Amino acid sequence: MGYRVAVVGATGNVGREMLNVLSEREFPIDEIAVLASRRSKGAEVSFGDKTLKIQDIDDFDFTGWDIALMSAGSGVAKEYGPKIAAAGCLVIDNSSYYRYEPDVPLIVPEVNPDAVELAFKRNIIANPNCSTAQLVVALKPLHDRATIKRVVVSTYQSVSGAGKEAMEELWDQTKAKYVPGKDVEPSKFTKQIAFNVIPHIDVFMKDGFTKEEWKMTAETRKILDPSIDLVATCVRVPVFVGHSEAVSVEFEHPITDDEAREVFEEAPGILVIDKREAGGYATPVEAAGDYATYVSRIRVDPTVDNGLMFWCVSDNLLKGAALNAVQIAELLNERGLGKNKKSKAA
Repeated sequence: MGYRVAVVGATGNVGREMLNVLSEREFPIDEIAVLASRRSKGAEVSFGDKTLKIQDIDDFDFTGWDIALMSAGSGVAKEYGPKIAAAGCLVIDNSSYYRYEPDVPLIVPEVNPDAVELAFKRNIIANPNCSTAQLVVALKPLHDRATIKRVVVSTYQSVSGAGKEAMEELWDQTKAKYVPGKDVEPSKFTKQIAFNVIPHIDVFMKDGFTKEEWKMTAETRKILDPSIDLVATCVRVPVFVGHSEAVSVEFEHPITDDEAREVFEEAPGILVIDKREAGGYATPVEAAGDYATYVSRIRVDPTVDNGLMFWCVSDNLLKGAALNAVQIAELLNERGLGKNKKSKAA
């Protein structure tokens, strides 16, 4: 018997990918509803070979529904999350709103699957930040082998992480045939994004870090290990889809590059492309549309004891958002969880 699933924010980039992933992975669904704000009511989205019409979330009754996959921002999560959960429908939320709540599990199934057992305190599960999700998938097997002490990461994050308007801005600036000296008026971003990089994602904090950088630290500790020290520099780059990360890790115990490569090759969710030759590494172009977290450029860091460096790339709309949310739903199904115990009659 399948689930009754609602996708909230179904007209957005991630919402549409959630529908694609649910269909491609054949998640057991008896009934599906696609929801958004009133202004999107009646719009159509695809689900496999079906076309579904958007319903107004304000008019929707979640009683009797099992799982709500939400990707509609923190404001919607704050307003509707508790209401949906109170109806007995388990919320898997992609926004940052619930991630740091101590009684809401923050889950990456390859890393901390047992945290799903804590989901029913509030009937809400949080999906991590896109840059964190791929990072912890790569860090987990290394931590199990050699115990991570410290991580330094620089990200190269695609514009799709900032939404449709950001993608449109990159496209508009690019097709305008920009040349040096030509004025470009930024809108979504603080500076021109085409042919440029911007070392600023989310708001600045008092210590000089951005909130995106803080998120990576806080989320990695919550998901993987609170004792890990992590520092990040997050950069927006003119790529449509796919986040890349240059990662340097310091361990408590020795680990060679060959050992690390073997660990990565045996780990779930990881695809190693690591040839020490021109083109022998993954880029966002290869990762776009793929479920894997790609790992390349594995090498010893000679500047610290027990140090290792690597490059990882993943589709931020998939593993960084939609895929991870669906994998959480699959985890619930595997463990016989997630069914709404409240009926309409109740």
